[in-house]
Parts: sequence; C-alpha cells; structure tokens
Amino acid sequence: MSEFTYTGIVTGLSLLVYYYTLYQSGMARGRFGVQAPSHDGPEDYQRYVRAHLNTLEHLVLFVPSLWLFALAVDPFWAAGIGVFWPIGRLLYALGYYQAPSKRMLGLMMSMPPIYIFVLGALIGFCLDLYNG
Repeated sequence: MSEFTYTGIVTGLSLLVYYYTLYQSGMARGRFGVQAPSHDGPEDYQRYVRAHLNTLEHLVLFVPSLWLFALAVDPFWAAGIGVFWPIGRLLYALGYYQAPSKRMLGLMMSMPPIYIFVLGALIGFCLDLYNG
C-alpha cells in the first residue's frame, strides 16, 4: 500500500460527492421543467444548482490543497482531516435541497479542511525551504 492510498480514497470520495450534486442538479432541471441553457427557475430548483456550483467552487480549492498538504506535511493527516470535506459537502447539499438555512452545518464542516491544508502546506513547504 502506498503512503498516499488514504489521500487517494478521500479524493475519490470527494469527486463522487461532487458528481452526486451534478446529478441532482441535472435531475432537478427535468423535475422543475427548466430548459437548457437557462438556470432561471423556481427557488427549489435554484437550490440544487447552487449546491452543485458551490461544491465545484470548493472542490477547486480542496483537491489541490489536500495533495499539497499530503506532500508537505503528511498524507495520513491529510486523509484524516480531508475526510470531513466530502461528509460536510454531502450534508451541505442535502440540507440546501430542503432550505437554505439547513446548509450551514455542512458548510461549517467542509470549510476548515481547506484552510488547514492551504496554510499547512504553505508552512510545510516554507519550513522545507528554510531547513534546506
């Protein structure tokens, strides 16, 4: 087993959660009769689209920072901290589908890993540079 196996599993789970929001957004388009390319529709439809797009916005930060942290600090810690992101994003989407106010728990669970990874990787690489 590679030292990056768990980091790879967390990455795969994160991509599956993203695909879930993509699928749900597409299904909502049909359910609410919103014709492509429009994103205008009832509020219920827009919540599905926002959950999908917001997850994509966070995924762009999460995946690279997860791997940078795994390289600069530790892959096991990256996976352990990172597993909160897909769980949080799934809770975010499921909550948002019901009501905007129900998305906050998932949002608050999925944000800290990104901050930890970006700052941790930057510190780790700077320490590596300093220690030569």
